[in-house]
Amino acid sequence: MPHRTDPDHTNTDWHAQELLLMREVMKLVGRSLAPAFVLREMLHLMSELLGLNRGRMVLADDATGGQTRDQRTASIRHAYGLTAGQVASGVYRWGEGITGRVLQTGLPAIVQDVDAEPLFLFRCVPRSQLPPQTVAFIALPIEVNGATIGVLACHRIRSHQRHLNDDLALLRILATLAGQLLQLEQLVAEETRQLEERNAALARALDTSTARYGLIGRSPALLQALGELERVSQSQATVLLLGESGTGKELFARAVHLASGRHDQPFIKVNCSAIPETLFESELFGYERGAFTGANTARAGWFEQANGGTIFLDEIGELPLAMQSKLLRTLQEGTLVRLGGTRELKVNVRLVAATNRDLAREVQAGHFRQDLYYRLNVIPIRLPSLRERREDIRALALHFVNRANQAHERNVHLAPEAMARLEAHSWPGNIRELGNLIERLVLLTDHTRVTAVALERFMPESLTPLPAAEPPPALPLPAGNVREYQSARSHSPQALQDALLRHQGNQTQAAQSLGLTLRQFSYRLRKAGLR
Repeated sequence: MPHRTDPDHTNTDWHAQELLLMREVMKLVGRSLAPAFVLREMLHLMSELLGLNRGRMVLADDATGGQTRDQRTASIRHAYGLTAGQVASGVYRWGEGITGRVLQTGLPAIVQDVDAEPLFLFRCVPRSQLPPQTVAFIALPIEVNGATIGVLACHRIRSHQRHLNDDLALLRILATLAGQLLQLEQLVAEETRQLEERNAALARALDTSTARYGLIGRSPALLQALGELERVSQSQATVLLLGESGTGKELFARAVHLASGRHDQPFIKVNCSAIPETLFESELFGYERGAFTGANTARAGWFEQANGGTIFLDEIGELPLAMQSKLLRTLQEGTLVRLGGTRELKVNVRLVAATNRDLAREVQAGHFRQDLYYRLNVIPIRLPSLRERREDIRALALHFVNRANQAHERNVHLAPEAMARLEAHSWPGNIRELGNLIERLVLLTDHTRVTAVALERFMPESLTPLPAAEPPPALPLPAGNVREYQSARSHSPQALQDALLRHQGNQTQAAQSLGLTLRQFSYRLRKAGLR
């Protein structure tokens, strides 16, 4: 008795295969959104589970300038059951053959018998390489944003025990899914391109800014300080640079000047800690002829020389109280009077000040005028210490190595482990300490390649403060509260250093313990090479 196929049982089997195919495809989508992987496996499952063989995704090629729509081409990008040669031959113009017509019209095409269809080109697979049975061809458009960008196509044996409408319904779903995956790929590619362009533009801007200002590094702490600087650069407000010694305050002050509208005017820098107390007024505000013995000609002070530009007062915490009031008057009124003069001179100067002192505490201690402090503290910008921007140590070290090599005609370079050792150090002296160490290293090393072991002998020792000791009694002042004259060499470097250690680095207390003013103590430190 001949075998008879139960149609309901057969349909159930095909529907189970459909569900299995869709479940596996969605697993692939959940595992990877890369279209190349998902689409090829989709074509594989179409062939293995449903007998839709030699599946291919034909996608539009990138259009070149001047091409019309009819001149555009599309090529096979993903396939299963085709050889590399067959894939390479699968190139179609819009409107060419069945595939080209689907690209052109955006309508599906069903060829019941490829041998009876004159438009069928057999371009990809010759008829001789197809099964001898009647072969059908199904092609459906793949759309993105309403435009046809490709074709999902496959061969189908006409004697297939599965309804054609079922195959069409499934292929429509797969073509829609393929379009969504390709659209997602385009969106990700566009987002990636925009991010890359934005990052490249930002990197160029950072490189331009840092090159313009002479600043090295890209750490968040440095960029934050630089961003604050640039936001206030166009104003006329006073900028107060705060932070530890050696953090590059002079470079930042110059950056304020370069970023401002005064960049083509003078930039005058004054280190307040390097000016003797008796010369402050004449240095800052100038003097007239005959103002004091030896003043044979009049001289413009630093404020006059900076007229129209920027003046940078470094270590402003060292300014004597008497000069603080005169500076405040100049800042408030925009005028000055030369030493020995009687007429007021107008000056237009932007002030950038810097200090590593806590000026608020200095105000509380009576060492700094409160009104001047508020006048200076308009735009405070804190410069980060080097330990707060460790990611910049490598770039800074390379900069200093290159500079020292050029200056001293050497060819020293740091091994990776030596660079890591530099990055691990705390650098209490900040950038200045790093630069000095690199220069010392380049001059004294015996090797071209410096390893971590060779570097170690140049590394500074950690400075641990000594336990606080009882301070010696302060020297009594002479009658009339006038300090007696003492030579600049009245105290040995060791005595100065011991006083600092006893008072944990507090110069004011150390000076008082030795019977000196803060100015005298600071001057002796500089003379002794301790600052």
